[in-house]
Amino acid sequence: MKDHEDAFGHALHDYFQGRGAQIIIERDDGNLDVSGDPAIYFRDYDEWDEYEREAMNAVSGRVLDLGSGAGRHSLYLQDRGHDVVALDNSPLAIEVAKRRGVRKTALMPVTQVSSRLGVFDTIIMMGNNFGLLADKRRAKWLLRRFYKMTSSEARIVATSLNPRLTDDPLHLAYHDRNRRRGRMIGQVRIRVRYRNLKGLWFDYLLVSREEMEEISNSAGWMISKIFESEGPVYVAIIEKAE
Repeated sequence: MKDHEDAFGHALHDYFQGRGAQIIIERDDGNLDVSGDPAIYFRDYDEWDEYEREAMNAVSGRVLDLGSGAGRHSLYLQDRGHDVVALDNSPLAIEVAKRRGVRKTALMPVTQVSSRLGVFDTIIMMGNNFGLLADKRRAKWLLRRFYKMTSSEARIVATSLNPRLTDDPLHLAYHDRNRRRGRMIGQVRIRVRYRNLKGLWFDYLLVSREEMEEISNSAGWMISKIFESEGPVYVAIIEKAE
């Protein structure tokens, strides 16, 4: 990723440096979502939502943090004694995570994750980062890869957002558009914008619990527990099927 394409990383870096920042998510239908300042990526454990805190109790052993951002989950787990590798495709996000104290990092997209990173006992995908699996086909492919690079008792701790829990006409129209194109309704094509920077377009997959379960089961995994929020966001604990 070139520096001018790292809009997300620049927003995190500016916030870390004490400057104000506003991240905008642009969808390919023209919808703009102002996600606010990057403070959420720097929250301490006590500021996390309850479902996130509860989900951390399912983490064990060596951990791979996919889409680690500024490293808030990596830092928490590292402080609890876990061997953590924080992975992100944003160079500046990785720089910020390192400067905040994350000891082990990997700069790469999720599609390059492999056993070269070693064997893991837990893979976390927090902050709706089940979405990094992009689409149904890639999700199954990556979950099968995760299966091979994890221990026999491994778990995935993954957050998503149920796209069906909306009555917004703009989102419902996007769902219909996806259906006509043969895509899952929660498969969105987006990019991050910050100040005068525009990130690269990428697919991001939002799924219901039932959709996550179907995708996971087809790749040798099963959902063992769900932590619900008060809204459409939830965390799933995914284990290897017997």
